[in-house]
Amino acid sequence: MSTSPPPVAGPGELFHLVRPGTDVVVPMSNGEPRAFLDELEARADDLADVRIHQMHPVRPRRFHGPDAGGVRYVSYFLSPLLRDAFAEGHVDLVPNDFHAVPSLVRRRSGDLLLVVAASPPDRHGFVSMGVTADYAAALLGECPVVVEVNPSMPRVAGLHNFPLSMAEGWYEADTPLVPLPEPEVTEVDRAIAELVAAEVPDGATLQIGIGAVPGLVAGLLGDHRGLGVHTELLGDSVMRLVDSGAVSGHGKVRERGLVTTTTALGSSDFYDWMDQNGGVFLLPVDISNDPRIISSQPKMCAINATMQVDLLGQCASESLGHHYVSSTGGQADFLRGAQLCEDGRSFIVTHSTAVEGTVSRIVPSLSEGAVVTAHKNLIDRVVTEYGIAELTGLTIRDRAEALIGIAHPDFRDGLSDAADRLGYR
Repeated sequence: MSTSPPPVAGPGELFHLVRPGTDVVVPMSNGEPRAFLDELEARADDLADVRIHQMHPVRPRRFHGPDAGGVRYVSYFLSPLLRDAFAEGHVDLVPNDFHAVPSLVRRRSGDLLLVVAASPPDRHGFVSMGVTADYAAALLGECPVVVEVNPSMPRVAGLHNFPLSMAEGWYEADTPLVPLPEPEVTEVDRAIAELVAAEVPDGATLQIGIGAVPGLVAGLLGDHRGLGVHTELLGDSVMRLVDSGAVSGHGKVRERGLVTTTTALGSSDFYDWMDQNGGVFLLPVDISNDPRIISSQPKMCAINATMQVDLLGQCASESLGHHYVSSTGGQADFLRGAQLCEDGRSFIVTHSTAVEGTVSRIVPSLSEGAVVTAHKNLIDRVVTEYGIAELTGLTIRDRAEALIGIAHPDFRDGLSDAADRLGYR
């Protein structure tokens, strides 16, 4: 193995790699190289036609707003930090399914520069991108890479580990990871979680992320046995499920016995748990979220949330009407993967109402401008606190009836009238 280049004092010494027209790709969330982006902010006025490609940042940045200098920020998933900036036209959003982000970056970018945060090198000279593999790991070896060695980054096994000798240059910057607070939980969340958990069999492979309902579902599966985990976003709830003894992963077809994900976000205790944990393995997103790979896992159970469902089963999970709040992420990836799995199941979860009970989330038609994140043919089970509507194989008439049956009682008559008016029954 070739010798690694010596470290430089800081990211500024590597800015000769950022030229006019450079597309800088950085990982999402805690995988981002904070010191490099700090430097890029400071030099923004001296840059020209530089684009930063990233999903879901966790820190506000100058280039998210109008004073971006010669930098344009290109997002693949809006975090709360970006919603207003996107609405005001300061950042761009690329529609995507999460598994396809690496190929979209390759297709639409020219002079690529990959900049990642990673753990210190081990005795063999390998660094780990730690809690994040995502699209960045898929690009390793295809373009120049700069490494921000972060002593606070956990060392995690996976296909996001690589020799430091691969880097064009590296420097050290100690950046504590941003923790994710535990979500607030309501009685409605508990009711939905109980319905979903009752449908998960022993030996199932779970796509289960963060948020109130997924966390509660995980908490209710502690008495299960032989569960596996193949997900896109790992958090505290899966850590607790693994520690309960419910997860063995021995039935998985790929990465048998391992918890697999493409990124992780949680508490400080969770990051400590991930460090050198031989049971966790990170995959690039074009592997973790490939529907064909998802479908190969036994009894695949995918759990995802939405904001609005119409009487055909179409789900709007990323916008409130014309107002964008996120993006598709991996929802369609895992819905398709579970659908292709011979004994798979997928669950779309939502409260029956919003705005303190004044608005139904089950509607005759999606709101004007709402983005269809998951089209009707992908939807298997829709779950509210009032029950489960199993839609696979149903006629339009029966789908409408099933969805009306799990709507809030205050809205069922209106939905029934609308179904008649639309010709659905």
